[in-house]
Amino acid sequence: MYLTKSTSIHRIGFVSTRFQGTDGVSLETGKWRQVLEKMGYDCYFFSGLSDWDSEKSMVVDEAFFGHPIIEDIQERCFGIVTRGEGLTGEIQAIRFRLKRAIYEFVESFNIDLLIVENALTIPMNIPLGLALTEYIAETGIPTIAHHHDFAWERQRFSVNCIEDYLAMSFPPRLHTINHVVINSEGRQTLSYRCGLSSIIIPNVFDFDTEPPKLDDYGRTLRKDLGVADDETLLLQPTRMVARKGIEHAIELANRLKGKKAKLLISHQERDEGSEYYERTMDYAKILGVDVIVRPDIIGAERGTTEEPDGGPGKKKYSLWDCYLNADFVTYPSTYEGFGNAFLEAVWFRKPILVNRYSIFQQDIEPLDFDVVVMENYVTPETIETVEAILQSDGAVDVMTSKNYELGRKFFSFKLLEQRLHQVMMNFGQL
Repeated sequence: MYLTKSTSIHRIGFVSTRFQGTDGVSLETGKWRQVLEKMGYDCYFFSGLSDWDSEKSMVVDEAFFGHPIIEDIQERCFGIVTRGEGLTGEIQAIRFRLKRAIYEFVESFNIDLLIVENALTIPMNIPLGLALTEYIAETGIPTIAHHHDFAWERQRFSVNCIEDYLAMSFPPRLHTINHVVINSEGRQTLSYRCGLSSIIIPNVFDFDTEPPKLDDYGRTLRKDLGVADDETLLLQPTRMVARKGIEHAIELANRLKGKKAKLLISHQERDEGSEYYERTMDYAKILGVDVIVRPDIIGAERGTTEEPDGGPGKKKYSLWDCYLNADFVTYPSTYEGFGNAFLEAVWFRKPILVNRYSIFQQDIEPLDFDVVVMENYVTPETIETVEAILQSDGAVDVMTSKNYELGRKFFSFKLLEQRLHQVMMNFGQL
């Protein structure tokens, strides 16, 4: 039973750099949208890149962090400690254009409340953060700042020439903003660094809906990837960035000697460059591990490939098909804001290897999920445990069923609904 909506707020505008693909922010925004719409709110979207409902969306190219102009500004803002007048002028010019676009977005859709997804958190698009801060300050519009990754959590942002902008907008200190973080460490550091209170809303999943079953369409994925029936398919359901620790998954595949393991990496986005991708593939060659990266036939949704000669396309599989075909999920991240892929693996009832990253230790491990854990590196005990699990369907069923019930209890849409209602009620007291 969904709680009733606030009487003064009807139309919600989500703002982010992009609403597209399977990145964590887009995925989590989709869940918030689903719950809020069931609570009776109308949702609209402002971003720089989007494949969401066009009739409910406004797309402004320079709001995307991957826009060439924004990338150029980003390159010139970090790694140095002073900025020239020209750079300041460029940032301010884009800030002004984006602020006018936000005014237009809110007025066009009669928005009553903004939910800003990470654009006031991590400085991937500095003009957008400044534009949002000024708009909120000028209008007093009720706003939820949903924080996924703070600037101080990324070493590459530590040396910069925009300390004034970071202090102003990442995150801003305005009385009409309610801050939401995704883990307890975020709440502590936001309070310590900025003096701001917040509520924790962890990543969630729809555990009241059963995952799909492997059907005839998805059953051919292993063959199309070149994985034989007697081979073990390990799934790394993440992007190829350094903090995902993919080298540990490669080592695991190498050391599962009797299992003929292959590693499938599902996400091809390289938001942080190609160096780690190249290093990872070289490392796999050294260890003799077959790492499968197939953006040509794996995407966000099922479909058909476009062939250069205009001929009939091949099957294109979804992330869900990857989970359904996997024997084991690897999640050896050195840092995560929370862990969408962890919840997905729990939902699909797959056994998981997890590195004990800090948020896992604080917010997930105490709940007693039954997973294989590693402490920054793969040990012989890690290998023995994984091999034992792969040899026993009964053990897999017991541990994954337990994990599913824990997911339903602690990370369901019901929890999201309750926490969102709590935040929305705050605006009735402004």
